[in-house]
Amino acid sequence: MAEALKAGRGLALRPLNLRDAKALFALVEANRARLRRWLPWPDANRSVLDSRAFILRVRAQGRTGLGQSFGLWWQERLVGVAGFVWIDPANGSAAIGYWLAQDAEGCGLMTAAVTALLRHGFRTLRLNRIEIRAGVRNRRSRSIPERLGFRHEGTLRQVEKLADRHVDHAVYGMLAEEWRRS
Repeated sequence: MAEALKAGRGLALRPLNLRDAKALFALVEANRARLRRWLPWPDANRSVLDSRAFILRVRAQGRTGLGQSFGLWWQERLVGVAGFVWIDPANGSAAIGYWLAQDAEGCGLMTAAVTALLRHGFRTLRLNRIEIRAGVRNRRSRSIPERLGFRHEGTLRQVEKLADRHVDHAVYGMLAEEWRRS
């Protein structure tokens, strides 16, 4: 199981625990409308029990080494989630996913969180490649890998269904050797 990660800016990345389910559900509920625009899962998280089920899933994924999810804690409250949505140990690859509460945007928190995840992925997990996918029209999400020096590797057309539409994803990648040079 992953340990807490240092991120700076007063931000702590801590593995999600069952005691976080209530705060996680409240955060999803408060941000549901805007999360729904870019993510497929908000409508499936309809109760604290759904948040508990999510936490149990990501903790199991963490125990098997196939993923790691962290709650983002800032100013003593949960403000988002970020982590490795999948890890492929055989190929040394992983993908980072993230979301942040609207009232925590614009403070550099997600850039700090993803920087901490890159450090953890390349140093601790010894990954060779980390990717981030974001909706082509999701400028805020795309700005994170762009700001951190990821390469835009291409676009996956209509790769994700959100409500009644399919969206394209921009795919960004960074290799360990590129991270070490930055």
